[in-house]
Amino acid sequence: MTDKNEPPKRPSSADGANVGWSAIGYLIAGIGVWGGLGWLVDSWLDVPMHAGLMVGMLVGMAGAVYLIVKKLGA
Repeated sequence: MTDKNEPPKRPSSADGANVGWSAIGYLIAGIGVWGGLGWLVDSWLDVPMHAGLMVGMLVGMAGAVYLIVKKLGA
């Protein structure tokens, strides 16, 4: 239980850094995983110009941005 006379704690710069690293992690993981799935679809269906890879990376990036906004409140 906190004392009512105690001033509120200010967030440290480490809290902001953790949020930033989480956002970077979501972006890298989303692009990597969905890009990898797109690459597998490309190699399986023999799609020209790596269209599956590009679509997968875009889907991964969109999903990552959604998660960043939803979970981190950016």
